[in-house]
Amino acid sequence: MTSALVPAPSTSATPGRVVANNGHEPPTIDAICLDIDDTLIDFTGSARSALSVVIGSVPLGRGDLWPTWQRVTEAHSAMVVAGELDYDAMRHARTKAFLAGLGRDLDDAAVAALEDRRLAQVSRTWRLFPDVLPCLDWLRAAGLRLAAVTNASGPRQRDRLTTLGLNRFFDVVVSAGELGSAKPDPVIFHTACAHLGVPPERTAHIGDRLDHDAHGANDAGLHGIWLNRTRRPTPPLPPTIPVVDTLADLPALLVTDYRTPTVTSASTLPTPRT
Repeated sequence: MTSALVPAPSTSATPGRVVANNGHEPPTIDAICLDIDDTLIDFTGSARSALSVVIGSVPLGRGDLWPTWQRVTEAHSAMVVAGELDYDAMRHARTKAFLAGLGRDLDDAAVAALEDRRLAQVSRTWRLFPDVLPCLDWLRAAGLRLAAVTNASGPRQRDRLTTLGLNRFFDVVVSAGELGSAKPDPVIFHTACAHLGVPPERTAHIGDRLDHDAHGANDAGLHGIWLNRTRRPTPPLPPTIPVVDTLADLPALLVTDYRTPTVTSASTLPTPRT
């Protein structure tokens, strides 16, 4: 997207997103919560690539094992949120369970070595999506308070944000593992709002998961926005959940469909960095 003036608000839907206000008085937004993995950081790209370290000699005829890895990871991550495992114990238990499901019964030392190699590979390949820095620059310049809200490990996510230069943008990082509550539970959204000092009805949350992020935020009284980067088919959505396929479109959405502290319809949108 190139720098341009935002057009006047419209009450009709435009391609690629659902207009939030539908002709009604636009709600005021003072704060934005953002998911981290696959919203700011291409976590799936790094993690999929690194999964080859774990799979190793598994026969190629099994097809794509990424969905299986995701299912095992989500089940074990729930144990972290519930306080049943710490993050490092979860990583090793998850990898051992995944391998056992493939018929590879490795001892704890071998699993630990594989998992540490996998994590090192992920860390070497983290990258930001190109629309992230221009969007965060704009949100900060607009006077909005910002929170990162994640279901992943707090220390790991803070490390990623620092490594990639994003920590300076956020007033707070709220982690499911530290809180004991994960998206879509309203508790994690309300905790972020409390830290920001902004009520839920004046806060928007954007993330790549329709269920955890957009619907979860909406159900918690925030304004949920779905970031559909992969342009998956859009299921029927309530008019209160807008859809964007890039963070480059978030400023325009905030200007046209919401009221923000210092932004007007004449505000210049950011130019994505390359």
